[in-house]
Amino acid sequence: MTSTEARERVLDAAERLFAKRGYAAVTLRDIAAEVGIRHTSLYHHVPGGKEELFVEVTRRNLQRHRQGLTQAIAQAEPNVRSQLYAAADWLLSQSPMDLIRFTYSDLPSIDPVHAHHLSKMTFESMILPILAVLEQAQQRGEIEHHNPGLIAGGLLGMIESLHAVPDASVERSRKIMAFILIDAFLDGLCKR
Repeated sequence: MTSTEARERVLDAAERLFAKRGYAAVTLRDIAAEVGIRHTSLYHHVPGGKEELFVEVTRRNLQRHRQGLTQAIAQAEPNVRSQLYAAADWLLSQSPMDLIRFTYSDLPSIDPVHAHHLSKMTFESMILPILAVLEQAQQRGEIEHHNPGLIAGGLLGMIESLHAVPDASVERSRKIMAFILIDAFLDGLCKR
C-alpha cells in the first residue's frame, strides 16, 4: 500500500468515526484500530493530531457536499420543487452531518479559528446552494418570502433530521418523506 493509499484509509476511517460519534468521543486509538495500525503511526499521516485530522476530514466532507448539492440542483428541472427534491435526494444519499452536535459539541471543542472556518464552510457548502434555489425561485415569481435564508436553513435541518428517523418509522422511504415535507413547505398546510 502506498503512503497516499494509507492516508486515504486514515481519512476515511476518521471521517466515519467523527460523523458517527463526534469529535470528543473519538480518539486517535479508535481511528488507528479502525484502520488496523498503531496509533503512533497516525502522526506520520497527520502530524497535528486529532484536531488536524478532524478539520481535514470535515473540510473534505463539506467540499463533497457543496459539489454534490450544486450538481444535483443544476441537473434538476429549473423549478423550485424539482431543485429542492434533487437537493433532498442528494443529502439523504450521504451520511448524516448531525449539524446540531457539530455546532454545539464539535466546534466548541476545537481551536476557535478552525471552528470559525468550518462554521463558515458549512454555511457555504450546505445552506448557500439551497438559498440560491429559493432566491432564484423568488426571482422567477414561484415563491415569495422575506427571509429565504431562514427557510433554507430550516429545509436543510428538516431534511438532515430524516437520517435520525428509526427504520421502523420510515414511511415508504426517507426520500418520499422529504418530498412530502418539501411539498408542505411550498404549498402550506392551511386550507385556501
